[in-house]
Amino acid sequence: MSRYFEELDYQITPLGALSLRRRRDIASGEDIYEIKLNDEFLMSSKFTASEKALATLALRALSGEGYKVAVGGLGLGYTAAAALDDPGVRTLIVIDALKPVIEWHEAGLLPLGKQLAADKRCRFVHGDFFAMARSPETGFDPLNPASRFDAILLDIDHSPRHVLKSENAVLYTFQGLKKLSEHLLPGGVFALWSNEPEDPAFTEVLTAAFGKARAEPVVFYNPIQDREARQAVYLAWKAQTSS
Repeated sequence: MSRYFEELDYQITPLGALSLRRRRDIASGEDIYEIKLNDEFLMSSKFTASEKALATLALRALSGEGYKVAVGGLGLGYTAAAALDDPGVRTLIVIDALKPVIEWHEAGLLPLGKQLAADKRCRFVHGDFFAMARSPETGFDPLNPASRFDAILLDIDHSPRHVLKSENAVLYTFQGLKKLSEHLLPGGVFALWSNEPEDPAFTEVLTAAFGKARAEPVVFYNPIQDREARQAVYLAWKAQTSS
């Protein structure tokens, strides 16, 4: 392989062909890590502002300390690492349906892998976040069934309207979001990453399901397209007391 491009791993998964690539950005000289599923880019280390914002915005919306946090989607680890930067986080579980992604981090193939694996607050869980979301009785943590969280952060689909699997779309309905809210502690926050700008219609669904919600724009410069890029983080709060 050229030193400018290297495929670090390639595996066939139940979702399709998964690959991890590293390439040299000629303009900046930095190494860029990319994860692809079939022909779609799942993540690139070239753009991480909104993945980090997903964690910082969600945790900023909480008060107190000793937070229990669940993250749906490990990817390159930027959301998990940003969450662990908050000293208020006591435990963090990161759920991913693609076992190779977890193995890449554990093996140190990714820049943040060793950091995440070495943090005693952090644990990787191989599982289907969407199936787990439908079952508050078992929940997201196999070691602590029915555990509830102060924050649930989700970064798997491209947006509520652009999903990786058609079955995932149920989560973004009123019924799916109400079921997800059962995994939160009173006053807890659900945060969702979207590769697309804010969608007022989806914010309305979130508000109906949780009672309080808003969308936060994340704007950054895209040097590849030489223009401003606009993504979004949605935030929704569970009421302090059940109605």
